[in-house]
Amino acid sequence: MKNFILSSLFILFLFSSCKKSWLEVVPLGNLVAKTTDDYSKLMNDPAFYLNNYDGGWQEPMLMGDDVAAETQYFINRDIFRVPLFQWKDTIYATPDQVAGALQDHSTRVYTLNKIINEVMNSTEGTEAQKKAIRAEALATRAWTHFNMANYYCKPYNASTASSDPGFWYTTQPDVNQSSFPRGTLQQTYDMIIKDLTEALAAIPRIQPFVTRMSRPAVEGILGKVYLFMGRYNDALPLLNAALEDVTANGQTILYNYNETLAPNGSFMPINNMSGPNSPGQDMNNLKEAVLSKVFNSGFYNKISSYGLVLSARAAALYSPGDFRLLFYTNRNPDFTVNVNGRLRKYGVSYSRYGLQLPELYLLQAECKARLNDLSGAVTAVETLRKNRMPVADATVPAPVAGNQAALIKFIVDERTREFAMEGYRWFDMRRLAADPLFAGESYTHTMYNADGTTATYQLKLPERLVLKIPRNVTDANPDIVNNP
Repeated sequence: MKNFILSSLFILFLFSSCKKSWLEVVPLGNLVAKTTDDYSKLMNDPAFYLNNYDGGWQEPMLMGDDVAAETQYFINRDIFRVPLFQWKDTIYATPDQVAGALQDHSTRVYTLNKIINEVMNSTEGTEAQKKAIRAEALATRAWTHFNMANYYCKPYNASTASSDPGFWYTTQPDVNQSSFPRGTLQQTYDMIIKDLTEALAAIPRIQPFVTRMSRPAVEGILGKVYLFMGRYNDALPLLNAALEDVTANGQTILYNYNETLAPNGSFMPINNMSGPNSPGQDMNNLKEAVLSKVFNSGFYNKISSYGLVLSARAAALYSPGDFRLLFYTNRNPDFTVNVNGRLRKYGVSYSRYGLQLPELYLLQAECKARLNDLSGAVTAVETLRKNRMPVADATVPAPVAGNQAALIKFIVDERTREFAMEGYRWFDMRRLAADPLFAGESYTHTMYNADGTTATYQLKLPERLVLKIPRNVTDANPDIVNNP
């Protein structure tokens, strides 16, 4: 077994009621991973679940058409924010410009490959423990490659996936590897499915912390992958199983905003500066997480939501009684009133991008609607809505509930209502761009200038549904063919 030198082996979660966070860990310095427990502790590394500065969904957050921007607050904070918002052909134009998400992906995958290739030869642990840790690493590797495919590859299309360029799927922890062929998109998705399927055979049903892969997390992610591929018959059993497992273990449950945003609710009072005292302001809050992964989307992050407002299209999706509107304010970042009434999201500084229980219900609802189980789809989406607004407002309108196409669109819109301005919309724009049900849709961004004028940017389809690979990667790896 090759020894694994750990520059920072994170071994202990600390809990306390105030100043210490469970996300804080104690570094032991440089150690050699030998025992099964050593490899287990590697999976506790915050790099796998906490992105305070980059590596989360900051880039997709700026690219979804659910956002617009106020120029005076948006510009002059980071050189990448404007080209991302404008859907420029090239974002990372020079060799010294690094894409944070891609860099973090490479670091994570190196560690994951070490674990996958070495843990079965570790000492002291049982065979079952070793297989469980390896399964976690396999599932985590698949999850991070799935994200990168949704940055740097075309949306999956079964008729072209065998010729569309994929994402380089590395399985060996070799820092000296010099060739990174992209392969095909089909090969990329085949590897993602292989890793997740293999992980299911040994993954624990429940984990002490939802920052680590569990059976419902893997089932849900594999179901999501299949749904993104249009394989709804394959997706639905996995999504059903994930919800059954979550319900059975009781570790993850929905907040009911009818209670938490009531006068004496746990999210109250609403602070004029930071909004409700909600999970969006507390990176330690795991109540709705099936798999907890958090990125800083707030003021202090270099690529943040600062200066973003809800787009007119997205704002129109909310009914007046929807409690999710309480996470928005009509005050600008300097607390002056936005005279045009545009809303910014001030109730979320920490966005969740792993697998949340609300998304699991919406994935199940969409899958059922796609398979023409309209009543099942309505039940799933209303389960979420009853926890987000007064029950009387939660019912799916009858004309929508009885029409497959209308119901699918309603569920997709519900994804925006639940996750607006947090990056989810970018992934939906990509996968729906080739969907006949959404044919003809265009995507725009509006920049609102202080003098009342506006600038509008239109996403170039289909080219800019894919990011170009940064120069620092292609210059160092000539085998990686860039996107047009």
